Amino acid sequence: MTFYNVTIDETGEVFRCRSEESVLAGMDRLGKRGIPVGCRGGGCGICKVRINQGEYRKRVMSRQHVSPEEEAMGTVLACRVCPGSDLHLSVLGNMKKKVCAGRSGANE
Repeated sequence: MTFYNVTIDETGEVFRCRSEESVLAGMDRLGKRGIPVGCRGGGCGICKVRINQGEYRKRVMSRQHVSPEEEAMGTVLACRVCPGSDLHLSVLGNMKKKVCAGRSGANE
């Protein structure tokens, strides 16, 4: 079993994620109250993140929530990607509001 470290760039928090599990599942283990997990199947779009660094495997995502242009720039749904290396990511939208609550710039 291979584990990778995933860093949330806005907070500096690091969590471990198995290569065969979604980034959202690993993030959920941080134990933060209110991390939006939604449908966990790529249909609701609330777990939107941008991968800033690292390799990952992605599964099908709803185009309603992630356009081809966004995806090309590393924007994905955390429930639909698995790490292939250590990752650095930025949280977006509703996810950012919860993960960065209480930090300056959380609502930008």
